[in-house]
Amino acid sequence: MSAHQYDEGHTVAGWTGFGIAAVGSAVAGLGVCLVSAPLIAGGLAVTAVSVLVTWALHLTGWGKPPGRRPRAEWGMRVRDSGARQGHPGCVGCRLAGRGAGGSGSTAVEAMSATALPGRTAPDPAAPGTAAPETAVPGTAVPGTAVQGEPVPAESQG
Repeated sequence: MSAHQYDEGHTVAGWTGFGIAAVGSAVAGLGVCLVSAPLIAGGLAVTAVSVLVTWALHLTGWGKPPGRRPRAEWGMRVRDSGARQGHPGCVGCRLAGRGAGGSGSTAVEAMSATALPGRTAPDPAAPGTAAPETAVPGTAVPGTAVQGEPVPAESQG
């Protein structure tokens, strides 16, 4: 029986990101102690770089998918074979345009295609035409009163 019974998620991406973030946090902490804005900013920048490095390593297969991996893939030297296609339910893969049904759309595109609460989405069958907007109680939509009543044409400047 092995000493490790759980997939603890130790990956090259995880440990590299942790190491860079630890250095960035230490630099930012030193900046706080010395009251040095450049050190604080530098530490925060290094910490932000750690996120990008971890994400890049995850996308190249040195990370792990969300959830448990098969026991054969628990080692740190094992690359993730599914990284190129994207992992289902992985935010990092979706931001890179991978996974999420294989549509290739990013999270920002998916959010912009979603209708806002209180508004109806435009009809995709009629290009160039927008569906009528409905007002959310307590908010004003251009061309309507707060209660959703149309504003007379004379009062629309």
